[in-house]
Amino acid sequence: MDLLARQERVRRALAERQLEALLVTHIPNVRYLTGFTGSAGIALVTLEATYFITDSRYTLQAQSQVAARLFPAEDSHERAVADLIRRERLRRVGVEAERLSVARYEFLTRELEGSVQWVPTRGIVEEVRMVKDVEEQRAIRQAVELAAQVFSECLAEIRPGVRERDIAAELEYRLRRAGAERLAFETIVASGERAALPHGVASEKRIGYNEFVVIDFGVVVEGYCSDMTRTVYVGLPDERAREVYQTVLEAQLRCETEMRAGMSAREIDALTRDLITARGYGAFYGHATGHGIGLEVHEAPRLSRQNDAPVPAGAVVTVEPGIYLPGWGGVRIEDVVIVTERGSEILTPTPKELLAI
Repeated sequence: MDLLARQERVRRALAERQLEALLVTHIPNVRYLTGFTGSAGIALVTLEATYFITDSRYTLQAQSQVAARLFPAEDSHERAVADLIRRERLRRVGVEAERLSVARYEFLTRELEGSVQWVPTRGIVEEVRMVKDVEEQRAIRQAVELAAQVFSECLAEIRPGVRERDIAAELEYRLRRAGAERLAFETIVASGERAALPHGVASEKRIGYNEFVVIDFGVVVEGYCSDMTRTVYVGLPDERAREVYQTVLEAQLRCETEMRAGMSAREIDALTRDLITARGYGAFYGHATGHGIGLEVHEAPRLSRQNDAPVPAGAVVTVEPGIYLPGWGGVRIEDVVIVTERGSEILTPTPKELLAI
């Protein structure tokens, strides 16, 4: 991964905003720019260089990983930042407004006594991160394929009488055994009426007969996330169950077929939302069509009706429409896709036809 090229793209964004530097405190952004895989570090990107600040716990690791000038924190990270800014005589510094804590901001403003103009910024690194390079796409593909393979092996665990929590535990155990570094988020297993909860994490509820089971999970491989959802039916699906499932499936397939780079996120969201609304279920589909995925399981771009920004080629996103009917249940189907100039490349290989167990 070309870390120096990433840093240069950030420098161009700084110049456009008339900033002398950007203080990067969000760990996924720090990793993206420097290569650091630890949990405590700060990057300072100036117009001439990139600095990495960490403490003695990570000094050796940083020396072998980081594409930046190491600036050791002998006291606190915040004091080291202040010392570095003072040494470099920086006067106009951008901060990640959505990431920098109030406590850190108060310390820095007090330590530097008004000598620095702190400029709130939003999305500078995240915009660069939207387009995934070949190595990033490879890591995401590996995570997606690992998750899909293990899911197929765990289908036999879904049966009446089994607790949702037991299905999640078996799935998570096999994922780790198969090579996942960790889970991307807490596993969702929601059955029966609980399937109407979009984020219904696994509970003590036991799987019943003649009900949907929504399973949503992801893994991390080489730092990059996967995210997939499949909904299966335990029993014999009736006409309503088939109608709801088919509506979600058709909406998802339409989106994956018609989406392409250059469309706005709002236009992509409409590909699923308009169909679901036309079938009478619009009021039961509240969330966005999807989101970017990479070092974080939820990142830019958000495929939402509130987002008018164009989606670039090379973005990796989820497509996950759903219908959630209180007191009855719900259905969601989710793939990970690469957005291309001609459409989308679907990475998730798991079949999507209604599966009755």
